[in-house]
Amino acid sequence: MDAYEVILYPVMTEVSSRLIEKENKLVFIVNLKATKTDIKQAVEELYEVEVEKVNLLITPKGEKKAFVKLRPEYKATDVAIKLGIL
Repeated sequence: MDAYEVILYPVMTEVSSRLIEKENKLVFIVNLKATKTDIKQAVEELYEVEVEKVNLLITPKGEKKAFVKLRPEYKATDVAIKLGIL
């Protein structure tokens, strides 16, 4: 699966901004068929960072939300600024 097909768009809410600052996590809406491995590879390829962990959940709207924790040497705030969501 292509990286651009896996990551649909970033999520920017009050909670996700807190996750970016405090826990070094980014939040994305991803393709329903994407696995944790697909998401990890896509984030690493698109944003040139290393991913430590990926957690998934299905929202009540039926979308798949990915919480992507970056390794300590990379800052989620830098990626968020590059994306234009912070």
